[in-house]
Amino acid sequence: MNYGFIKSACLSPDVALADCKENASRIIAALKEADHQGVQLAVFPELCITGYTCGDLFFQRTLLTEALDALLTIARATTELSLIAVVGLPLDVCGKVYNVAAPVANGRVLGLVPKTYLPNFAEFYEKRWFQRAPAGGKVTELVLDETGDRVPFGTDLLFSCEELPHFVLGVEICEDLWSANPPSTRLCMSGATVIANPSASDETVGKAEYRRELIGNQSARLLCAYLYASAGYGESTQDMTFAGHCLIAEDGALLAERKPFETFACVTEIDVDKLTLERNKNTTFEPTEPASARSIGFHLPVTENTLTRVIPTAPFVPSNETLRAERCELIFHIQSRGLATRLDVIHAKTAVIGISGGLDSCLALLVAVRAMEQLGRPASDVLAVTMPCFGTTKRTRSNAEILCERLGVSFQEVNITDTVRSHFKDIGQSEEDYDVTFENGQARVRTLELMDIANKNGGIVVGTGDLSELALGWATYNGDHMSMYGVNAGVPKTLVRHMVRYAADTCGDEKLSEVLIDILETPVSPELLPATDDGEISQQTEKLVGPYELHDFYLYYVLRFGFSPKKIFHLAKHAFADRDEYTDEVLLRWLRNFYWRFFAQQFKRSCLPDGPKVGSVTLSPRGDWRMPTDASVRLWMDEVQELEESIL
Repeated sequence: MNYGFIKSACLSPDVALADCKENASRIIAALKEADHQGVQLAVFPELCITGYTCGDLFFQRTLLTEALDALLTIARATTELSLIAVVGLPLDVCGKVYNVAAPVANGRVLGLVPKTYLPNFAEFYEKRWFQRAPAGGKVTELVLDETGDRVPFGTDLLFSCEELPHFVLGVEICEDLWSANPPSTRLCMSGATVIANPSASDETVGKAEYRRELIGNQSARLLCAYLYASAGYGESTQDMTFAGHCLIAEDGALLAERKPFETFACVTEIDVDKLTLERNKNTTFEPTEPASARSIGFHLPVTENTLTRVIPTAPFVPSNETLRAERCELIFHIQSRGLATRLDVIHAKTAVIGISGGLDSCLALLVAVRAMEQLGRPASDVLAVTMPCFGTTKRTRSNAEILCERLGVSFQEVNITDTVRSHFKDIGQSEEDYDVTFENGQARVRTLELMDIANKNGGIVVGTGDLSELALGWATYNGDHMSMYGVNAGVPKTLVRHMVRYAADTCGDEKLSEVLIDILETPVSPELLPATDDGEISQQTEKLVGPYELHDFYLYYVLRFGFSPKKIFHLAKHAFADRDEYTDEVLLRWLRNFYWRFFAQQFKRSCLPDGPKVGSVTLSPRGDWRMPTDASVRLWMDEVQELEESIL
């Protein structure tokens, strides 16, 4: 187990109905194969030791006795296995038969969890054979064999891994999830981070979709991982068919699925560390009476897990094209509605935007035009201002002009070269010294021009800086760092690119689409240093601060989950494994750079202008990120240093 990942599987082997010995043999074989693959948690279907559809055979003493013997055989088989498994059987307890799920590990039965809610409708007549889980703790421990060992019995059991305290397993059975008050709710509020559900759900039209929704929603509500294993081939088809549907969800996301009637195993890694961190932040997740649950410990060796779950290289951007388009359209609505409201409330006559021919100002301009549309005002109420100076290139200037023309906004050019030179003369700055003052002086003059133009025209300055730039502090304090409303403040650079691409694909204007695509292909640059001799951009941002796709990856896991540098590096290695340019050295170099800049530049984020939140991550000091400006980065840098020393 590394970084909180538990390799987990939902298994639905073929059932030999009422043949407990054969089923035990198949379960053990499946466990050995799972163990060979590194699985640490395996969940089998409901009543898998006998089969779910035994009917009145559940009243036969022979079947009940053989089922218990098979359970003990399976438990003993786990002595040599590095996993915990959940299997199901009918169990005679004090003269009543219960539908029970039994976690087994370390060669023993850890506990026995009876089913709480018994269906008694349509083809399911469980109340004919089984007793509902006892209330009030009337039966709490059972002796299963001649050893005399007492095994906990009840619905209040939690199974805790000694080596990984965040791995706490709770169990509910099939119909329990469909009830108005599922036991998993109480179990998670008592500390469970993982719920196993051995199930036997027949297959009918539309039922698979319902299961997905139900399991995904429950895992999201409870901030847990949810493993659902349903009965499959071998169950009686007398009145219904079972398809072995298996699902693994985590905090609302479906990680793995064995679809109905498929035969492969459902295997992935669940991240209990992430779930715990999510609960740390979630103020509505309030544990209740954890002492009321009984905890049973078990042991698993600490092992390295090879990740098979998908770790996207662009976590802010949906990989599905349709969903990505929907996301872009929604973000445009959020941004434009925020700006429209601000313009309307303060009766602004215009929205002033510094347009450079780059990505961020392009997106801000598109948003401003939409905002005017929402207000029933013409696009000409947007005033785009281009301010060429030493580093402006013909390409970006031309793109800015064409963009404004096609969008129908008002356009103004203010060449700030003379103003900047006058300012340099005032402060004694050499025009030949390309230092930080040379760059920032231009950025601040541009902001001064924009602010005064906005005053003159009765408008406000719309900021263009994006979330990634705010994280890295890649903005001039009181320069492009400042505006009266920052529409891009919640949009990371990787998503900005897709927003502009979406606009190019959907605008319905061939010339506008062409210029938007050329803006996408233009290197990201503040254009504060003189162009090359052939007129090309000389200052490329990503060569200075690092690739934005890496920084956005780091930013997501730092802000969204609070992962450590070591875990983020581990995830990055997996996500970018097929990218030759991202060696360990490169990943660590920019990870170090990210942490250093993120901590050092907090002072800029402490006084950000207003701007709309569009996703789960934001850096507004009034919103989701409250960080002291003077915090030390040493602990994080020390961890990066440890990585460098151990790997490079």
